[in-house]
Amino acid sequence: MARYYDLADDRRSPGRWHLGSPADERGEELDPWQFKDGTTLKLGSTPRFPLDVAGHPLDFCWAAFSIPVVHRRFVELFERMRVDGVQFIPAQVQAHPGSWYILNALHTRRCIHDARCEGVQYWKPEDGRPDKLGEYRAVYGLRIDPAKVGDARIFRPWGWRAALIISEDLKQALESSGLTGTRFTEV
Repeated sequence: MARYYDLADDRRSPGRWHLGSPADERGEELDPWQFKDGTTLKLGSTPRFPLDVAGHPLDFCWAAFSIPVVHRRFVELFERMRVDGVQFIPAQVQAHPGSWYILNALHTRRCIHDARCEGVQYWKPEDGRPDKLGEYRAVYGLRIDPAKVGDARIFRPWGWRAALIISEDLKQALESSGLTGTRFTEV
């Protein structure tokens, strides 16, 4: 059976940078949630990330709101592996010229296996968020049903956009390439 992993930022890396919220060229903050909707984006300007904490750059990290920001080396690996279902949006990082991108996963899969998770909570009418009704409010110990993933190698689970899931072959390629900043949890 196929294996999948939640791709996250390894916050334990000493001396590393931390990126803030993206803004446009006028300094207006961009909607951070649009990068988790699973749709192709056309922003009209290059997002800019301030440094909340200066430090050494990482090939993969989460900016504010867990927005995945990657270096060109990450993009090149995905291109070599012919990974579809992902948009790399050019971005800038304060005081770090170079090739930076927002990783925008375009696939969403209804694949969370509630019974195998440590716990799940759903948004209910009494929560006062009709826009989220029926979606996951919290997921503890995320587990998915691989049979419901299809051929996606990178995706977000429907109803729980906090997770960014990758296939085992991508995990192995990221580990063997020496790209920095990644942490993996099997789901």
